Parts: sequence; structure tokens; C-alpha cells
Amino acid sequence: MQNKRWNLKEAPDEKATLALADSLNVSNILANLLIQRGITNFYEAKNYFRPSLETLYDPFLMNGMHEATQRVIHALTHNEKICVYGDYDVDGTCSAALMYLFLKELGANVETYIPNRLTEGYGVSITSIDILKEHGVNLIITVDCGITAVEEIDYANSLGIETIVCDHHQSKEKIPNAYAVLDPIKPGCNYPFKHLSGAGVGFKLASAVGERIGKKELALKYLDLVALAGAADIVPLVDENRVLVKEGLDLINTNPRPGIVALLKSARMEPGNLNAGQIVFTIAPRINAVGRLGDANRAVELFTTDDPKRALELAQVLEDENTERRKIDEMTFSHAMQLVDSEINMDSDLGIVLHYDDWHPGVIGIVASRLVEKFHRPAVMLTTIDGVAKGSARSIHGFNIYEALQSCEDLLLQFGGHEAAAGLAIEIEKLDEFKERFNFILRQNMTAENKLHELHVDTKISFSEISPKFIRVLDQFAPFGPGNMRPVFMSENVTVVNSPRIVGVNHIVTSLRQNGNDKIFDAIGFNLGAFASIIDKEKNLIDIVYTIESVQKEGKTYPQIRIKDIHIKENQAGLQSSNGNS
Repeated sequence: MQNKRWNLKEAPDEKATLALADSLNVSNILANLLIQRGITNFYEAKNYFRPSLETLYDPFLMNGMHEATQRVIHALTHNEKICVYGDYDVDGTCSAALMYLFLKELGANVETYIPNRLTEGYGVSITSIDILKEHGVNLIITVDCGITAVEEIDYANSLGIETIVCDHHQSKEKIPNAYAVLDPIKPGCNYPFKHLSGAGVGFKLASAVGERIGKKELALKYLDLVALAGAADIVPLVDENRVLVKEGLDLINTNPRPGIVALLKSARMEPGNLNAGQIVFTIAPRINAVGRLGDANRAVELFTTDDPKRALELAQVLEDENTERRKIDEMTFSHAMQLVDSEINMDSDLGIVLHYDDWHPGVIGIVASRLVEKFHRPAVMLTTIDGVAKGSARSIHGFNIYEALQSCEDLLLQFGGHEAAAGLAIEIEKLDEFKERFNFILRQNMTAENKLHELHVDTKISFSEISPKFIRVLDQFAPFGPGNMRPVFMSENVTVVNSPRIVGVNHIVTSLRQNGNDKIFDAIGFNLGAFASIIDKEKNLIDIVYTIESVQKEGKTYPQIRIKDIHIKENQAGLQSSNGNS
């Protein structure tokens, strides 16, 4: 069990807490949580608990929006052929479906293009532009890609094809010479919110076009796709994203399109009470699977079809490929763990860089994330494609992996991404030099705080404070995600009512009470199976760090504790027992 340090946040000013609690008629604990999120008065709390479309920013504040809107309207009025060019992940396929459906409703001559991950790789390519030229395309609208396609867009220009870039990734030093470039984080863009998903940027373009042609509300029909993309792409769920995801989830739960209905059915889920976490862990992997193992155009078709029967057929394809993806994922992770043991010096290497010729390119990003989770250090996974090492990089919280790769730019054939995740390609003969440089950069730039595996705890709480009203208000903190994580609590001197038992691969389930209180809560701890054999329910008291979730049982809603970590304390007879840290 890997040691973690529990870092309890400093409590806000007591007077501020009492004032906010009084104005909202909530407990001091809930007021503390709100202040920690920057919410200090009734007005801010109202906006937080009731996200409104009225608070969305004017899309024309985004640099390039006027030009992009004019060009789209010109293409519509002159019946030019438009290609919506997306990426093969959830954000890319949702973005492509959104833009396609929006333009189609306006009568556009439009098609979509998603590159094949295995044969074409990420982003705009010369090959794809040649294909689109043969199709008679006049205008390309990229979604969730394009900001680094400098040479490719120059090539498109040379063929007489104009491009609008809708992206949210980091640009290189040079911005593509497109007709318009929409990216809130590009240099010189003063758009107030910098953390939109790719679908969020596409939604902004659709909103602007709709506003110009007198159909301002039209883009709102596609907020379900924005919500899927935003939750799956792990963008901060604050400010505009909070509004977009909340409104989109409401649409999914009340009026889901045929493709989403079919997708939920294949996952044995029902619309009505779905949250962002269920999208991340249940829905997103199924959408990603078809892009990882083959043709992501099937995901776009799933979102754009209005035929329930065809939607069910496509959803089953996603389900089957996700099952296959999980098998490949497990085999690759097992092999990667063997290579970590044989190739990585865990005492001196701050990063994990692994290469194997025959790994499936569709799963190495997932495996890199699992390595980060297990070892708490940045990880790069590479396979060989056409004689070149290509793959994915994933980072730990607070360390910018994109900037680390940027410092290795002279060794790389290409790279792109953002702070938490990136893709890269490198000549195989330069791999050893890259590993050395990458680890040098980590040693120079990773702080002590980066290296420490910490659990950040929002506040201490007693079980007696967890009332039905407390749960109702806590549920209104959703949607949860980066920037608005589910609150993390710490409770001390907890008693195990039922001896923990292992379920699944390595998870524990039990029931807990505190200080002899009548309140007993069901609890589950994922990947905490090692505790099952060392907690003695007759002797041990434990301290726990956890979140609280609402679960459905037989049509009723109950609170459930999701344990994140456990410290075993003195036994209940007052004798000192061994102390366990996960």
C-alpha cells in the first residue's frame, strides 16, 4: 500500500462562514465548502446552485469569431461543400456531430471526416486534405484539432480550400494561416474563459452563426453533446463549463437523442439521474473504444442518426469494441508493469518512459493514465507505427506535461496536447536521449509538492452532521469534475460494523458508524482490498478520508461513503495496534 499524506485544508474565516451559513440556511460545513470554491455571498451561491444560460459569454468576444461566422454564412448561402473535421475521441466525435447537425439543420451541404487513429494518426493530415479535395470540399471546419496544423493548412490553402479552426489545445509558436482560428488560449485572444472543451468552442461558433441569422436558440439543441464532451475531456467544471455541462446533462436526462438512448441501454443505464461521473467512467470509454480500435465515424453516426434501430446497432458495436478494448488494456498494462520492473529505476527516474513495438496504439493512453495513478509520476507510453515511436503522455496533478515535451521539441517529430495529457512521435533511435532529457526536465521542474502523493481533504466532519438536508444540498454542488471536485471529508474514530469483504478485483465493502452513533453508512473503497485482512472490527478504530455519493436502491436514494484512504488507529480496548497507511 502506497503511503499518502492527508492534507487538510485550512478552515475559512469563522465570521465569513457563519454569515454565509446564515444567509443560505445551511450548515457551517456546507458554508465552508462553498467559501473554499470562491463562493462568499448569497448572489454567488445562487449562480453556483442555479447555473444559467444567461451567464454565458458573448461568442463574439472570441478572437476570429466575426470572420468565422461570416465565412460559414457565405458557405451556407452559396451552397459550398463544407467538411467538419474532428478527432477520434469523445470530444472530437461529439464536436463533429454537433457542428454537422447544426449546419445540416441550416440546409448546408456538409459531411464529416474523422481520421483513423491507426492509419492516419491525430489531426489534420496532407492525405486527408487530398481526400477532401477529391470530394469537392470548399471549406473545412476543424473541431477539437487544427491549432498545430500549420503546414497542412498551408497545403489546403494551396488547393483553394479554406479552413476555420475550432480548437482548445495549445498552439505552437506559429498560428495556422487559416481563414479564422477560434481557440480561447491562443495568443492574443481575450475571451474571458480559457477552459472550453473542443465541443465548447464548436458550440460558440454555432451560437454566433445562429445569432447572426436570427436563430439564436438553435445551438442549444446540441448541449447534450457539449456535456458529454466536457465531462469526458476532463475540462474544469467551473464558469461556462459548469453551465454547459449542467444544461447538457439536463437534456440527456429529460430528452436524450436516439444515439444516447441506445448507448445508455447497452450500458444498462437509464436516463433520468445521470451525472458527470457516470459519463466519465461508463459512457466515455464506450465512445472512445471505436476510435481506439477502428473507425470513430461510427460514434459520429451514432450521435447524428434519428433512427432508433440503427442507433441500437451502432451502440452494440461500441459495446463490443469496448469489451475488446478492455482485454487489450489489461494485457498491455500487465506487460507495462513488467517493463517498469525491468527498465525503470524508481529511485532515480521521476518519470516512466516505456516503448514496445507491438502495443496497440488505441490503448496506450489509458495504460499511461493507469501508470500515473499507480506510481504517481508522469508516464509516456510509446508503440511503433511505420517505423516511428508514437504514443501518449500523461501527467500528475500540478505538473505541465506539454511544457516538458516542449523542452524536448528538438528530439520530437511532433507533439501536441495540454497540461495533463499529450501525444508525441519520435524517431526510435532518439528514444534513449529522450528518456534521459525527459527525466532531467522532471528533476529540474518537479516540486516537492508535485512528488508527494497527497490526498487533499476539504474538511473534518462527524457522521452525525450528515443529515438528509446535508445530502440534498451537497448533491446541488454537482456537476463534479476538475475545478469543482466532489468534496472530500475526513472522519476520525470510526468503527467498522461489518468486517470488510473484497468485491470485484480489489475493492472493499463494509458498513461504518462513529462514536456509537445510531447512524450507519454503507461504504465502498475502490482498490483498497489490502485493508480487508488487516482491519479487525472488534479491535480497530479507523480514520477515513472519503466522499459521499447518493446511490439508488429499490427505487430509493441512500447516501454511500466512498472511501479514498484509511488509517488504522488504536484498538478499541486502548491497546496500540499496527498503523496502516494506504
